[in-house]
Amino acid sequence: MSLRPDLAAIAEMIPRGSRVLDVGCGDGALLEHLIRTKAVDGRGIELSQQNVNACVARGLSVMQGDADTDLNDYPSAAFDVTILSQTIQATFAPKDVLNHLLRIGRRTVISLPNFGHWSVRLSLLVQGRMPRTKSLEFDWYDTPNIHLCTISDFVSMARSTGAAIERALALDENGATREMQAEAWGPNLLANGAIFLLKRKTADGDRTTRPPSGLNA
Repeated sequence: MSLRPDLAAIAEMIPRGSRVLDVGCGDGALLEHLIRTKAVDGRGIELSQQNVNACVARGLSVMQGDADTDLNDYPSAAFDVTILSQTIQATFAPKDVLNHLLRIGRRTVISLPNFGHWSVRLSLLVQGRMPRTKSLEFDWYDTPNIHLCTISDFVSMARSTGAAIERALALDENGATREMQAEAWGPNLLANGAIFLLKRKTADGDRTTRPPSGLNA
């Protein structure tokens, strides 16, 4: 079974044989793919018991947990890569969650929908109502997305945590990806979502100049 294009793009960023924590891992499709094709030592956290059951049925090591509360229990640098896919906007404290991910993993991969897309802006302008799109498909009153943000908003938050953005991909409406400059105005207007590869800066503020093998563009 093939992965969604956005998940395939995330998988391409993960080095073979690495230790991976997939937070909000859903039904485990990405984690299973990484274990099967890249021999990762994979673990998962998932809020939905139904999804946890699906993961266990796949033979995955996944526990029920909440990104807002349970990441505190993980030691620093316990994993090579932490992943949070299409979930950060559904957390109560996104900045705290991101700080934990950067602490727990040597690198962090985040994907998110872009509330700054032109169609969202147009819908608000013309209809004066919270929009529904392919990537934001819930009505305002029953959405799990409690902290909607634009790509620029996320970049600003990532910088404020002391994270270095090593790679950034724009997502189109079908999940296909293309390289982008993290702070360029175009993706903030035209991309349906984005994927970021992050690493916390060193104590002296210097950035790692090159990611390890498997994390290159």
